[in-house]
Amino acid sequence: MLESFIQWLLDRFRDIGYPGILLLMAVESSIIPLPSELVMPPAGYLAAKGELSLPLVILCGILGSVLGALANYGLAMWLGRAFVHRLGRYVLVSERSLERSERFFAAHGEISTFIARMLPVIRHLISLPAGLARMPLPRFVGFTALGAGIWVTVLTMIGWTIGRKEDVLLGTLNAEVRREAAHAMTFIVPALVVLAVGYVIWSRRRRSAGL
Repeated sequence: MLESFIQWLLDRFRDIGYPGILLLMAVESSIIPLPSELVMPPAGYLAAKGELSLPLVILCGILGSVLGALANYGLAMWLGRAFVHRLGRYVLVSERSLERSERFFAAHGEISTFIARMLPVIRHLISLPAGLARMPLPRFVGFTALGAGIWVTVLTMIGWTIGRKEDVLLGTLNAEVRREAAHAMTFIVPALVVLAVGYVIWSRRRRSAGL
């Protein structure tokens, strides 16, 4: 059953190509929940097999993530909190998840749009409180692209690594993904902590200087 699903998923990615990757990642980054784990690893796998270009796969993933985040950002900024919360009920986004993303943004500020790209649940919702707070667009795009770039690259390289290992059977894909993800996160988490601390220090110095 699992092997059949994986083969079906790979076949669909052969059909949709780069535009499909961009579109699916835009959907994933919007208010509509779609796991990026179902998009980028298969694309990376096909890149390892020579059917897609690895740099283009990553680029499409990042661009799609930014476009979807911009849709959320604009939706929240133009239509307001009440409309966003009403809309959430129709796209399977709970009130609790929306409130959790708002608390995360309130607690961590603008850098949350970077950090949250690596976190489940709030990853595709963090753009909403950013829009409600009218976060400056250049910083929003920059933080979103940086965070999405890390996450997209990790997921893509998981699929690419699996594709390069000819002895890995499709039936063991899930276990392999978990192992590769855990290995990658041992490097990503410390880097995120350093970046977050650096940003907090920089922000406090700006406030102290009255900038």
